[in-house]
Amino acid sequence: MMTQRLEIEVSATEHRMRLEDFLCRRFTGLSKMYLCDVVKKEQCEVNGRFENRGFLVRTNDFIEIEVDLSRETAMRPENVSLDIIFEDGHLLIVNKPAGMLVHPTHRDKNGTLLNALSFYLNAGRGTGNSELFDNKSAFLTPNPTFARPGLIHRLDKQTSGLMVIAKTPRAHRILSEHFRKKLVDKRYLALVDGIVKDDQGIICAPIGRFAEIKQWHVKPDGKPAETRFCVKERFDGKTLLDLEPVTGRTNQLRIHCAHIGHPIVGDTERGGRDFERLCLHAYKLDFWHPNGGAWMKFEIDAPAEMLQKS
Repeated sequence: MMTQRLEIEVSATEHRMRLEDFLCRRFTGLSKMYLCDVVKKEQCEVNGRFENRGFLVRTNDFIEIEVDLSRETAMRPENVSLDIIFEDGHLLIVNKPAGMLVHPTHRDKNGTLLNALSFYLNAGRGTGNSELFDNKSAFLTPNPTFARPGLIHRLDKQTSGLMVIAKTPRAHRILSEHFRKKLVDKRYLALVDGIVKDDQGIICAPIGRFAEIKQWHVKPDGKPAETRFCVKERFDGKTLLDLEPVTGRTNQLRIHCAHIGHPIVGDTERGGRDFERLCLHAYKLDFWHPNGGAWMKFEIDAPAEMLQKS
C-alpha cells in the first residue's frame, strides 16, 4: 500500500460539515468505511490535532491526511436512467431499483446510482474530474464546475425505493444532521415467508458481526436494534409487512424478520424462499426540507412483482 500525505483547506461551503462527510466529499472515489478507518488510525489531522469522525470542520481549517489513492474507484458519470420523484434546487428524491448499487466498489465501478446522478446533475455543464489536484503543492480543491451528488443515506443493492440526495453542501449538512437525530420517518414494505400472527409488534434483538463468517446476525453482545412492524396483508402463505427501523443497523430488517421466523422473500441467505429479487422496498420517506423547513412527504407503491398472489 502506497499512501500520500495531502493537505486540504476547508472552504466556506463546507463549514460545519462532519469530518467524515467532508472527507467523503473531497475523496469521492474512496469508500466512507476506508476514510473513517483513516481517521480512527490517526492518519488525519485537523489543525495539527487528531479529531474523531464527527468533528465539525470550520472554514479555513487545515487538514493533513495520509490516504492510499490507489484504492479509488474512479466514479464516472454515466447516462443511466433515473426514476426521479421530486427535484428542486436543494435536493432530489429518486426511486432506486432493486439490483442497483448506490456507490461504486472496486468490483463494480459502473452502473451505480452515483454514476447516474453524476451524469444527471452535470449534463450540459461539462463533466471532468470531481477534484483538481496540484502536484506541486499536493493540495486538493473542489472543482466548481462539477456538481457532486450528496449521499445522505443508503439502500442495499437488492433493496428498492426512495432515497433523498442533496444537491448543495448546505442541504447535505442539514439533512445528514436530521438523519442522525432521527428527525426522518422511513418506512419499508417487506414480503415475508409465512403468516405473521400478530397484527403489529416490536422486534428487539441486538445485531453484531460474526467475523468468522463475515456476516451480520442477531448476537447477544451486539448493538441494540429495534424494528416496529404492522401487518398490511396476508396471502398465499406470505405476509406483507410495514417495517419501521427505529435503529439503523447493518441489514437490520432482513435480520429481524428472519429472527422472528419470517425471512424476507428472496433473502435466501437467511432462509427466505428463492425469488427474482429481495422483496424489500423503501416506500415512504418524510423529512424536514433543508431550506425553509417544510415537512416533505413522499410515498410510492411497491413494485408489482412483490405483490404477486401466486
